[in-house]
Amino acid sequence: MVDIATRVWDHKWKIDPIVRSLIDTDFYKLLMCQSIFRNKPDTNVVFSLINRSTKVRLADLIDEGELREQLDHVRTVSLTRGESTWLRGNTFYGKRQMFRPDFMEWFEGLRLPAYHLEKRDGQFELTFEGRWPEVMLWEIPALAVLMELRSRAVLNDMGKFELQVLYARAMTRLWEKIERLKKIDGLKIADFGTRRRHGFLWQDWCVQAMQEGLGSKFTGTSNCRIAMRRDIEAIGTNAHELPMVYSALANSDEELRQAPYRVLADWQEEHEGNLRIILPDTYGTEGFLKNAPDWLAGWTGIRIDSGDPAKGAEIAIRWWQERGEDPRQKLVIFSDGLDVDTIEQLYAQFHGRVKVSFGWGTMLTNDFRGLVAGDALAPFSLVCKALSANGRPTVKLSDNPAKAMGPKDEIERYKRVFGVGQQEAQEVLV
Repeated sequence: MVDIATRVWDHKWKIDPIVRSLIDTDFYKLLMCQSIFRNKPDTNVVFSLINRSTKVRLADLIDEGELREQLDHVRTVSLTRGESTWLRGNTFYGKRQMFRPDFMEWFEGLRLPAYHLEKRDGQFELTFEGRWPEVMLWEIPALAVLMELRSRAVLNDMGKFELQVLYARAMTRLWEKIERLKKIDGLKIADFGTRRRHGFLWQDWCVQAMQEGLGSKFTGTSNCRIAMRRDIEAIGTNAHELPMVYSALANSDEELRQAPYRVLADWQEEHEGNLRIILPDTYGTEGFLKNAPDWLAGWTGIRIDSGDPAKGAEIAIRWWQERGEDPRQKLVIFSDGLDVDTIEQLYAQFHGRVKVSFGWGTMLTNDFRGLVAGDALAPFSLVCKALSANGRPTVKLSDNPAKAMGPKDEIERYKRVFGVGQQEAQEVLV
């Protein structure tokens, strides 16, 4: 097992690339990329880094030259022969050859496109522009680089023994969480922590701890590189990016209203079983389900990713019942802001009413709260989102208005089109 504290200490003396692989990314990014490669390959998009936690002044913490060095290194990375063999030949979600030959040929030749970086008001403005299938693959590496450079900056002044003690405390904290989760009969939980992890080595350690501590209750990881290295399931389906871009491309209010369903119609042509998971909250869960076509009720389940998770699950249960479906045969995946307390509560509330699963993110792979002075390693909310498609702005409403994004006039238009009324804001922690 890697001595993480020693490796962190060594960061002080030599360049240690943060992203060493194009598959050091979430599985859903590759699934979506293949769908986009097939359906919208020539769409031009702009992605941008957004720090929702503005009190964390990243540009004051991270050296711009080091950031550029890491980003430039990412642009040199390409798919290795072993990674290509794994993607081409492995079984994902019970399906062999998940990735088509034409997509794999393109992916094997890919280098990530150029980036644009500026400093402004203590933050980095990091943007990517180009063809959608290429630009979208910057999202996870960009987040990984910024998150880990922040960790390195905070840890830079710590000595060897301080680092050893810090990681021993963080490991103990995670193991205590695992021991609590182990007591939940029938638990199904996966690592969704790539996006805002403390660092790659730490995420890899967390996955190994979950494997040993939870056994079959641990269902896999969203991180493709770790899934390949540890011979476990790669987990993930689709994300808000798809309906956001499809909606931006709509030419009328009616096309806009149908865009989120067009996304899933395209998805249904490629995937079945546990890959048919609805993410309904991009423009409000209640309105999405109310106006959804009947064929969507036959999908396997729903992922709850914003707002009050219990309320979202209750809405889904009522919807299935109204459509003549048995909720006990449906899967509900909770994936927003989870930690052990919420996992225990949600499992107790919904076990037996639906099939319950959890995608555990930041509080699995980046819980260093209170472990350094000034709580300087506390997790924060950093995202990389599509801002426009073919020159048109994208919009996200969410079930939590604190997560809404887009121009104000477009947000109001989307609220009107999708019938979104008063929403209750919740603090965005991660």
